[in-house]
Amino acid sequence: MSNQFNRRKFITGSTMAAVASLSIPDIVSAAVKTDNNAPKKISLDNNDVILFQGDSITDAGRNRTNITPNTTGMFGNGYANLAAADLLLNNPGKNLQIWDRGISGNKVYQMAERWDADCLQIKPNVLSIMIGVNDFWHTLTNGYTGTIETYRTDYKKLLDRTKQALPDVKLIIGEPFAVLGVKSVTDKWYPKFDEYRAVAKEIAQEYNAPFIPYQSVFNEALKQAPGSYWTGDGVHPSVAGAALMAKAWLKVVK
Repeated sequence: MSNQFNRRKFITGSTMAAVASLSIPDIVSAAVKTDNNAPKKISLDNNDVILFQGDSITDAGRNRTNITPNTTGMFGNGYANLAAADLLLNNPGKNLQIWDRGISGNKVYQMAERWDADCLQIKPNVLSIMIGVNDFWHTLTNGYTGTIETYRTDYKKLLDRTKQALPDVKLIIGEPFAVLGVKSVTDKWYPKFDEYRAVAKEIAQEYNAPFIPYQSVFNEALKQAPGSYWTGDGVHPSVAGAALMAKAWLKVVK
Protein backbone atom coordinates (compact mmCIF):
# COMPACT_ATOMS: atom_id res chain seq x y z
CA MET A 1 0.00 0.00 0.00
CA SER A 2 2.87 2.35 0.82
CA ASN A 3 4.47 1.85 -2.61
CA GLN A 4 1.12 2.38 -4.34
CA PHE A 5 0.53 5.54 -2.34
CA ASN A 6 3.97 6.91 -3.17
CA ARG A 7 3.51 6.10 -6.86
CA ARG A 8 0.10 7.81 -6.89
CA LYS A 9 1.55 10.81 -5.11
CA PHE A 10 4.39 10.99 -7.64
CA ILE A 11 2.02 10.80 -10.62
CA THR A 12 -0.29 13.42 -9.14
CA GLY A 13 2.64 15.69 -8.40
CA SER A 14 3.99 15.29 -11.92
CA THR A 15 0.61 16.11 -13.45
CA MET A 16 0.20 19.19 -11.29
CA ALA A 17 3.70 20.35 -12.19
CA ALA A 18 2.83 20.09 -15.87
CA VAL A 19 -0.40 21.98 -15.35
CA ALA A 20 1.36 24.67 -13.34
CA SER A 21 3.79 25.26 -16.21
CA LEU A 22 1.19 25.92 -18.89
CA SER A 23 0.20 29.32 -20.19
CA ILE A 24 -3.30 29.45 -21.59
CA PRO A 25 -2.56 32.45 -23.84
CA ASP A 26 0.45 30.57 -25.21
CA ILE A 27 -1.66 27.46 -25.86
CA VAL A 28 -4.25 29.50 -27.72
CA SER A 29 -1.63 31.39 -29.73
CA ALA A 30 0.07 28.14 -30.71
CA ALA A 31 -3.26 26.65 -31.77
CA VAL A 32 -4.09 29.64 -33.96
CA LYS A 33 -0.65 29.40 -35.55
CA THR A 34 -1.18 25.68 -36.15
CA ASP A 35 -4.41 26.53 -37.92
CA ASN A 36 -2.29 28.53 -40.41
CA ASN A 37 -4.41 31.68 -40.34
CA ALA A 38 -4.30 34.83 -38.31
CA PRO A 39 -7.75 34.97 -36.75
CA LYS A 40 -10.28 37.38 -38.13
CA LYS A 41 -11.50 39.73 -35.44
CA ILE A 42 -14.69 41.66 -34.89
CA SER A 43 -15.02 44.96 -33.07
CA LEU A 44 -17.45 45.42 -30.21
CA ASP A 45 -19.45 48.63 -30.26
CA ASN A 46 -21.44 50.48 -27.63
CA ASN A 47 -24.78 48.82 -26.84
CA ASP A 48 -23.92 45.61 -28.71
CA VAL A 49 -26.11 42.58 -28.05
CA ILE A 50 -23.99 39.41 -27.99
CA LEU A 51 -25.58 35.97 -28.23
CA PHE A 52 -23.92 32.60 -27.60
CA GLN A 53 -25.68 29.73 -29.35
CA GLY A 54 -25.08 26.01 -29.55
CA ASP A 55 -25.54 22.72 -27.71
CA SER A 56 -24.65 21.49 -24.22
CA ILE A 57 -21.14 22.95 -24.35
CA THR A 58 -22.71 26.41 -24.61
CA ASP A 59 -25.71 25.53 -22.42
CA ALA A 60 -23.42 24.39 -19.58
CA GLY A 61 -26.28 23.89 -17.12
CA ARG A 62 -27.71 27.38 -17.46
CA ASN A 63 -30.97 28.34 -15.80
CA ARG A 64 -33.35 28.47 -18.76
CA THR A 65 -35.98 30.39 -16.78
CA ASN A 66 -33.52 33.25 -16.30
CA ILE A 67 -34.11 35.63 -19.20
CA THR A 68 -32.02 38.54 -17.92
CA PRO A 69 -28.81 39.25 -19.85
CA ASN A 70 -25.47 39.55 -18.05
CA THR A 71 -26.55 37.39 -15.10
CA THR A 72 -24.63 34.36 -13.86
CA GLY A 73 -27.47 31.83 -13.81
CA MET A 74 -28.45 32.70 -17.37
CA PHE A 75 -24.96 31.72 -18.60
CA GLY A 76 -24.42 28.43 -16.81
CA ASN A 77 -20.88 27.41 -15.88
CA GLY A 78 -19.13 27.05 -19.24
CA TYR A 79 -17.02 29.05 -21.66
CA ALA A 80 -19.84 31.52 -22.44
CA ASN A 81 -19.97 32.56 -18.78
CA LEU A 82 -16.21 33.03 -18.59
CA ALA A 83 -16.00 34.92 -21.89
CA ALA A 84 -18.93 37.14 -20.89
CA ALA A 85 -17.36 37.87 -17.52
CA ASP A 86 -14.18 39.04 -19.23
CA LEU A 87 -16.09 41.22 -21.71
CA LEU A 88 -18.15 42.84 -18.98
CA LEU A 89 -15.12 43.40 -16.76
CA ASN A 90 -13.10 45.06 -19.50
CA ASN A 91 -15.87 47.04 -21.20
CA PRO A 92 -17.88 48.67 -18.40
CA GLY A 93 -18.71 51.72 -20.51
CA LYS A 94 -20.08 49.91 -23.56
CA ASN A 95 -23.42 48.80 -22.12
CA LEU A 96 -23.07 45.31 -23.59
CA GLN A 97 -25.98 42.89 -23.29
CA ILE A 98 -24.81 39.27 -23.39
CA TRP A 99 -27.06 36.23 -23.73
CA ASP A 100 -26.67 32.46 -23.73
CA ARG A 101 -29.24 30.33 -25.52
CA GLY A 102 -27.41 27.02 -25.92
CA ILE A 103 -29.56 23.91 -25.52
CA SER A 104 -28.10 20.56 -24.51
CA GLY A 105 -28.38 17.84 -27.15
CA ASN A 106 -29.10 20.18 -30.05
CA LYS A 107 -28.19 19.47 -33.62
CA VAL A 108 -28.42 22.20 -36.24
CA TYR A 109 -31.99 21.42 -37.26
CA GLN A 110 -33.15 21.55 -33.62
CA MET A 111 -31.46 24.88 -33.12
CA ALA A 112 -33.25 26.12 -36.24
CA GLU A 113 -36.62 25.08 -34.80
CA ARG A 114 -36.21 27.51 -31.90
CA TRP A 115 -34.40 30.24 -33.83
CA ASP A 116 -37.14 32.87 -33.89
CA ALA A 117 -37.44 32.99 -30.09
CA ASP A 118 -33.84 32.18 -29.21
CA CYS A 119 -32.07 34.37 -31.74
CA LEU A 120 -34.06 36.60 -34.07
CA GLN A 121 -36.22 38.13 -31.32
CA ILE A 122 -33.10 38.93 -29.30
CA LYS A 123 -31.68 40.81 -32.33
CA PRO A 124 -27.98 40.22 -31.63
CA ASN A 125 -25.31 42.39 -33.20
CA VAL A 126 -22.80 39.61 -32.50
CA LEU A 127 -23.84 35.98 -32.92
CA SER A 128 -21.47 33.22 -31.80
CA ILE A 129 -22.43 29.69 -32.86
CA MET A 130 -20.79 26.44 -31.87
CA ILE A 131 -22.70 23.42 -33.17
CA GLY A 132 -21.89 20.10 -34.79
CA VAL A 133 -20.71 17.53 -32.29
CA ASN A 134 -24.21 16.11 -31.82
CA ASP A 135 -24.83 16.12 -35.56
CA PHE A 136 -22.13 13.45 -35.68
CA TRP A 137 -22.20 11.87 -32.19
CA HIS A 138 -25.91 11.06 -32.34
CA THR A 139 -25.37 9.01 -35.49
CA LEU A 140 -23.39 6.65 -33.25
CA THR A 141 -25.61 6.68 -30.17
CA ASN A 142 -29.13 7.98 -30.86
CA GLY A 143 -30.02 6.56 -34.25
CA TYR A 144 -29.79 9.95 -35.96
CA THR A 145 -29.58 9.53 -39.73
CA GLY A 146 -28.27 12.96 -40.72
CA THR A 147 -25.13 13.10 -42.85
CA ILE A 148 -22.34 15.59 -43.37
CA GLU A 149 -24.41 17.06 -46.20
CA THR A 150 -27.35 17.44 -43.80
CA TYR A 151 -25.08 19.35 -41.45
CA ARG A 152 -23.74 21.62 -44.19
CA THR A 153 -27.15 22.31 -45.73
CA ASP A 154 -28.93 22.92 -42.40
CA TYR A 155 -26.17 25.20 -41.16
CA LYS A 156 -26.09 27.34 -44.29
CA LYS A 157 -29.88 27.63 -44.38
CA LEU A 158 -29.83 28.82 -40.79
CA LEU A 159 -27.18 31.45 -41.49
CA ASP A 160 -28.94 32.64 -44.65
CA ARG A 161 -32.15 33.02 -42.67
CA THR A 162 -30.27 34.91 -39.97
CA LYS A 163 -28.54 37.27 -42.38
CA GLN A 164 -31.84 38.01 -44.10
CA ALA A 165 -33.44 39.01 -40.79
CA LEU A 166 -30.31 40.62 -39.32
CA PRO A 167 -28.19 41.78 -42.27
CA ASP A 168 -25.59 43.55 -40.13
CA VAL A 169 -25.05 40.77 -37.60
CA LYS A 170 -21.41 39.87 -36.96
CA LEU A 171 -20.95 36.09 -36.94
CA ILE A 172 -18.44 33.98 -35.02
CA ILE A 173 -18.16 30.28 -35.84
CA GLY A 174 -16.73 27.84 -33.29
CA GLU A 175 -15.25 24.54 -34.41
CA PRO A 176 -16.81 21.34 -33.05
CA PHE A 177 -14.10 19.36 -31.27
CA ALA A 178 -13.47 16.07 -29.50
CA VAL A 179 -10.64 14.68 -27.39
CA LEU A 180 -9.79 11.14 -28.44
CA GLY A 181 -9.38 8.52 -25.73
CA VAL A 182 -11.49 10.22 -23.08
CA LYS A 183 -14.59 8.09 -22.35
CA SER A 184 -17.08 8.77 -25.14
CA VAL A 185 -14.60 9.63 -27.88
CA THR A 186 -13.14 6.50 -29.47
CA ASP A 187 -11.56 5.51 -32.77
CA LYS A 188 -15.11 5.08 -34.13
CA TRP A 189 -15.33 8.85 -34.40
CA TYR A 190 -12.61 9.05 -37.03
CA PRO A 191 -12.09 10.03 -39.75
CA LYS A 192 -15.79 10.92 -40.14
CA PHE A 193 -15.94 13.50 -37.36
CA ASP A 194 -13.14 15.49 -38.99
CA GLU A 195 -15.51 16.21 -41.87
CA TYR A 196 -17.78 18.16 -39.52
CA ARG A 197 -14.86 20.22 -38.31
CA ALA A 198 -13.90 20.95 -41.92
CA VAL A 199 -17.43 22.03 -42.84
CA ALA A 200 -17.59 24.44 -39.90
CA LYS A 201 -14.38 26.06 -41.12
CA GLU A 202 -15.66 26.13 -44.69
CA ILE A 203 -18.84 27.86 -43.54
CA ALA A 204 -16.89 30.44 -41.53
CA GLN A 205 -14.87 31.28 -44.63
CA GLU A 206 -17.95 31.46 -46.87
CA TYR A 207 -19.73 33.82 -44.47
CA ASN A 208 -16.58 35.84 -43.73
CA ALA A 209 -16.81 35.03 -40.04
CA PRO A 210 -14.03 34.57 -37.50
CA PHE A 211 -13.36 30.86 -36.95
CA ILE A 212 -12.29 29.55 -33.54
CA PRO A 213 -10.13 26.41 -34.02
CA TYR A 214 -11.14 24.68 -30.81
CA GLN A 215 -9.73 21.32 -31.94
CA SER A 216 -6.28 22.83 -32.39
CA VAL A 217 -6.66 24.59 -29.03
CA PHE A 218 -7.35 21.31 -27.23
CA ASN A 219 -4.63 19.50 -29.21
CA GLU A 220 -2.11 22.06 -27.98
CA ALA A 221 -3.45 21.78 -24.43
CA LEU A 222 -2.83 18.02 -24.49
CA LYS A 223 0.89 18.77 -24.59
CA GLN A 224 0.55 20.23 -21.10
CA ALA A 225 -1.95 17.92 -19.38
CA PRO A 226 -3.93 14.77 -20.30
CA GLY A 227 -7.30 14.89 -22.01
CA SER A 228 -9.12 14.04 -18.79
CA TYR A 229 -7.82 17.31 -17.32
CA TRP A 230 -9.48 19.36 -20.07
CA THR A 231 -12.71 17.38 -20.57
CA GLY A 232 -14.74 14.89 -18.58
CA ASP A 233 -15.93 12.73 -21.45
CA GLY A 234 -14.02 13.89 -24.52
CA VAL A 235 -16.69 16.43 -25.48
CA HIS A 236 -17.78 18.49 -22.47
CA PRO A 237 -15.01 20.70 -21.10
CA SER A 238 -13.84 20.70 -17.50
CA VAL A 239 -13.43 23.97 -15.62
CA ALA A 240 -9.95 24.30 -17.14
CA GLY A 241 -11.29 23.35 -20.58
CA ALA A 242 -14.02 25.97 -20.35
CA ALA A 243 -11.41 28.60 -19.44
CA LEU A 244 -9.34 27.48 -22.42
CA MET A 245 -12.33 27.86 -24.73
CA ALA A 246 -13.15 31.30 -23.33
CA LYS A 247 -9.61 32.52 -23.98
CA ALA A 248 -9.81 31.21 -27.55
CA TRP A 249 -13.18 32.95 -28.04
CA LEU A 250 -11.83 36.24 -26.74
CA LYS A 251 -9.05 36.09 -29.33
CA VAL A 252 -11.54 36.96 -32.07
CA VAL A 253 -13.03 40.11 -30.53
CA LYS A 254 -11.43 43.48 -30.04
